[in-house]
Amino acid sequence: MTTPADIRFATATPEEIAAFTGRLALILPPEGAIGPEARRVDRLARGAVGRAMAGKAWGKLKPGEALDLAFPAGLAAEALQLVKLPRKAGVTEARRAGAAIGKSLGESGAMVLAGAHPQAADISLGLALRAYDFDAYRSGDRTARGAVTLSVTRPEAVAATARPLMALAEGVFFTRDLVNEPANVLTTTDFAARLAAMQELGLEVEILEEEELAKLGMRALLGVGQGSESPSKVVVMQWNGGIAGEAPLALVGKGVVFDTGGISIKPAAGMEEMTMDMGGAGVVAGVMRTLALRRAKANVVGLVGLVENMPDGKAQRPGDIVRSMKGDTIEVINTDAEGRLVLADVLWYAQDRFKPAGMIDLATLTGAIIIALGHDNAGVFANDDALANAVLAAAAAEGEGAWRMPMGDPYDKLIKSRLADMKNTGGRPGGSITAAQFLRRFVRDETPWCHIDIAGVALPPSETALAPKGATGWGVMTLDRMIRDRFEG
Repeated sequence: MTTPADIRFATATPEEIAAFTGRLALILPPEGAIGPEARRVDRLARGAVGRAMAGKAWGKLKPGEALDLAFPAGLAAEALQLVKLPRKAGVTEARRAGAAIGKSLGESGAMVLAGAHPQAADISLGLALRAYDFDAYRSGDRTARGAVTLSVTRPEAVAATARPLMALAEGVFFTRDLVNEPANVLTTTDFAARLAAMQELGLEVEILEEEELAKLGMRALLGVGQGSESPSKVVVMQWNGGIAGEAPLALVGKGVVFDTGGISIKPAAGMEEMTMDMGGAGVVAGVMRTLALRRAKANVVGLVGLVENMPDGKAQRPGDIVRSMKGDTIEVINTDAEGRLVLADVLWYAQDRFKPAGMIDLATLTGAIIIALGHDNAGVFANDDALANAVLAAAAAEGEGAWRMPMGDPYDKLIKSRLADMKNTGGRPGGSITAAQFLRRFVRDETPWCHIDIAGVALPPSETALAPKGATGWGVMTLDRMIRDRFEG
């Protein structure tokens, strides 16, 4: 798997700064006095730092943005990067400052002069996240990433603060790798094997195969995958780091490793991006990896339903009626509304087996949420205000966009079926809401539940502040923070 950039924390000597040949980055205040390291660099660079800070380009920069000076005179560095960041910057600004450096990180590496900046650890996280590059299938043009030295006045303290953040980065990278993988590699079997390998981190991992799923009555989930040669599976990952016997938080992820739409086949244009339809399962996996790496003091169970939705002689048809594990019958109006069928059974199984203290599902569920919120916010639906507010607060703190969407009886009426207990789609109006209403039917009244539709944020069409173009890993940081704030003593 892709791993975060090699970052070490130290206090660089004047000689090391002067002799460094890679990218030299200065963390600087918007205006006013600069630190001793920056003053030293300014002297070596014959006043270039001061002149740049007095110029119009510097004045136009927002906190977290950077100005590059190529091959500065008086320095051995190949580039001098001036990064604007107030001492009282927030977490999001600090990470964007690090990302400005990580985006330009090359083979020669970087030295970041952060001095006593209180957000040095978050700068390192932003650098690590933006330096990510999924190059597993490129020949000959792979981008080498050099090591990074973050020069700070208290390296041991900053390293201790950064340690759980690097565990977070590894979880985000795990999610990004999974979402970026092509479907001929990341089959349901390969996906399950990658999750099983996390047992070495201390997770308990169990793989439920089709025979057992049939015995459990998961006909809704199995119906989605019956047209594929890849066997459907449910993977259960448990992290028991909290009080023994305390009810866990359940995280549930949609893991459609490729979605053709089935018999209700999608248009050809853009179908190649349906490798990302397992994004919800990817986020759950990334969170579980982070929890294990940082030894979280919480009980959390992650469950993912892994299927492939293919058209075949055995594939599910529009008009079919299936019975869920709960016992409700579902009329399949559109086989491209498959993710909710997968989640329905896994949600019910999670409650039936684990009696969770709360339950959150994540899914690239609807194109309708992109129409509503674009690519900047995930849609949040919930039956519990406290849980929804905790998710929204965590997303805001981590700089991941999220917006709460409405639910209610008028939307629920749209999925009423003439032939079965419900149908799997309510049509185009309010499409993301009717999908959430469908899932709500598989949540017990006593279970605090939140559904997060990440269709717009899992694989946006352009790069983001903390990620190159491709998978973002949206949600790993939000859920990790929410668990720390709400479920760890």
